[in-house]
Amino acid sequence: MRAEIIMRKYIIGIDLGGTNIKSAIFNLEFQKIHERSDPTEAAKGPSHVLNRMVGIIQEMLTYEGIQPESILCMGMGIPGLLDPEQGLSLFSPNFPDWENIHVVNHMINHFEFPAYIDNDVRVNLYGEWLFGAGSGYKNLILITLGTGLGSGIVNDGKVLYGTTSSAGEIGHMNMYREGRPCRCGSSGCLGRYVSAIGMVKTLTDKLEEGRSSMIMKWVKGDWTAITARMISEAYDLGDSLAVEVMHETGEILGFGLSNVINLFNPEVIIVGGGMSAAGDRLLNTVRDTVKNHALHLSSGVCHIVQAKLGGQAGMIGAAAYAKNKMSL
Repeated sequence: MRAEIIMRKYIIGIDLGGTNIKSAIFNLEFQKIHERSDPTEAAKGPSHVLNRMVGIIQEMLTYEGIQPESILCMGMGIPGLLDPEQGLSLFSPNFPDWENIHVVNHMINHFEFPAYIDNDVRVNLYGEWLFGAGSGYKNLILITLGTGLGSGIVNDGKVLYGTTSSAGEIGHMNMYREGRPCRCGSSGCLGRYVSAIGMVKTLTDKLEEGRSSMIMKWVKGDWTAITARMISEAYDLGDSLAVEVMHETGEILGFGLSNVINLFNPEVIIVGGGMSAAGDRLLNTVRDTVKNHALHLSSGVCHIVQAKLGGQAGMIGAAAYAKNKMSL
């Protein structure tokens, strides 16, 4: 009697970014089998990006000797506004000509396994919630600080989506009636002040007022070369303007998160994204501001922490999201 052969199953997780496509294959226990990162080449248009994703998937399967029928499902984190149920990416501001792109339809034209999409920040949320800094919590919020401010919310053990799958746009919370213009069409949005771009803008505004910083020597007067990392480095060296900008940024973020804490009463707020590398330089001021301005009952039980998974969160989160969709 021949022994029955049981085919092993795998899940693919993809985190599509404006710069890189991060891709991985996981087993059903979410142990990573294969991982790679490839340039997105977004400037070449939607079809090129989608075909790159197809090619990457095929190459990963070939490299590992995995047959397509062994893939249980695939999850993809896509930046911008989307309709997850239709598998449709509605708009992504950092991708040229990226409107009403049927991501899932493109994938099922090449593969027979099910494919699912969600917002890139929400798949990062799934990753940190299930495997990272949010593990074990039922009420949490992830914010990602990079070129903008993205966020995702878990309330009573469920990810919030809202009517148009756009719940949790904390970055567009209005902080000033007439503030910095935002791509959303409004002005004074939180993300325009506490993102990497926002913090650099705060510094350059002060330089325009005649203030000085050692950063000017580093960039030889070219303000366009200033980065958020430089501000952190100057902070560590005691540069007074860098310290002022870091504290000002942390205070604004603290006021924004005070509103969020009062609204959602989370157990933990996880800060991820490239700017989270600032760590306690930024977060100590955030925590102090929250302590002084959020409702004491709510803020007293809320921890503000750095994300744990870094660039891995999106891939494993996308895979976990897809597996969850398969079980519904």
